[in-house]
Amino acid sequence: MSNAAPHQYPIGIDPADIDFMGHVNNASYLKWVQDAVIDHWRSLAPADAVAQHLWVALKHEITYRKPTFLGDDVIATVLLEKVQGARAFYETIIKRGEDVLAEVKSSWCCIDAETLRPARLARDIVQRFFPAVAGA
Repeated sequence: MSNAAPHQYPIGIDPADIDFMGHVNNASYLKWVQDAVIDHWRSLAPADAVAQHLWVALKHEITYRKPTFLGDDVIATVLLEKVQGARAFYETIIKRGEDVLAEVKSSWCCIDAETLRPARLARDIVQRFFPAVAGA
């Protein structure tokens, strides 16, 4: 399942994101990735699925390429690589124009909003994220 459409998420940089060195603190990137992945989920999943499922991060692996500064125009591009059971695997590229600022590989667990237990998504919901296989 590598044919998912990329999801663009604009990132706002707040003065609180800036660290003692004058650029965005590394911890802010984690918040951005979480916000971008959740926005991706909410933009494609039906409202009832959004209400019934929550996502928790299991792992983030971040490669920082260039610093980010207050006032930068930054976009996160989210790509869902695959869904396996209750887990989803994402790649998120954070860019300023053509400059790659950070690359993030992350894994997430879908949980039932009521029981807080891992939950598999129905096939028709997963197919919304991989449109090329929807008709397969």
